Amino acid sequence: MCGIAGYVSAQTGVDFAAALRAMSTTLSHRGPDDDGFFETVTQAGTHRVGLAHRRLSIIDLSAGHQPLGNEDGSIQIVFNGEVYNFQALRAELEATGHRFASHSDTETIVHAYEEWGDDCVMRFRGMFAFVIWDAPRQRLFFGP
Repeated sequence: MCGIAGYVSAQTGVDFAAALRAMSTTLSHRGPDDDGFFETVTQAGTHRVGLAHRRLSIIDLSAGHQPLGNEDGSIQIVFNGEVYNFQALRAELEATGHRFASHSDTETIVHAYEEWGDDCVMRFRGMFAFVIWDAPRQRLFFGP
């Protein structure tokens, strides 16, 4: 089982990179195979956003590093769980023009969010939790 963590903060004078790494270290027992981090500042410059992921490799062992972004990096996700019907959803998304770089269910969630917005979760069958940072809309989306 993977581990996900993150923050949104308006505080200043905090070493957020160290705090995010500490959160990830606390979750290391949930994902010993890999870790990853994403950090940004909101467009208004008022808040910092950070996402961390600890990975337990199950699907697409070679290309499942997270946080994972869309093609231009404007959408970022940390994900835990499994979407059982991701291959069917992937085929549907490819038919609408989405291009995939991996075979992971995580990337399918990113493209589904781009295509269907918040309603994407209604299409997923599985057991999962995720957080998406949507930079163009300056929002976090938690699923389910």
